[in-house]
Amino acid sequence: MTVARNVLIVCALAALVAFLPGGGTGAAVIGGVLSTLILVSFVLLAARFYREHRYDIDGLGDRWRATLYGALGVIVLAMAARSRLVTTGPGTLAWIVAVAGSAYALYLVWRHHRSYA
Repeated sequence: MTVARNVLIVCALAALVAFLPGGGTGAAVIGGVLSTLILVSFVLLAARFYREHRYDIDGLGDRWRATLYGALGVIVLAMAARSRLVTTGPGTLAWIVAVAGSAYALYLVWRHHRSYA
């Protein structure tokens, strides 16, 4: 029952965008608002995570903390540039290498933290 209701809601929204004048603009505004809300929720989640694990992060040491922050920064930049990078083959490869390398760096930091915790 809930699947049918969700499909009906999506169809109704698609009909509004397709048949109302200015529906595309309205959809763009709603998409922008939803994207902003998702970004704000990620920032609040990161702030809460930092507050809860501040001592663990400080206890990593300078090298591992720099690795952690660098990997997170590369992931943020890769996600921000994703739409432009994935339009070409070398860009897609660079994006995959950046994200995979950052994920591996985060794994190494986690492994270091678990071994000395």
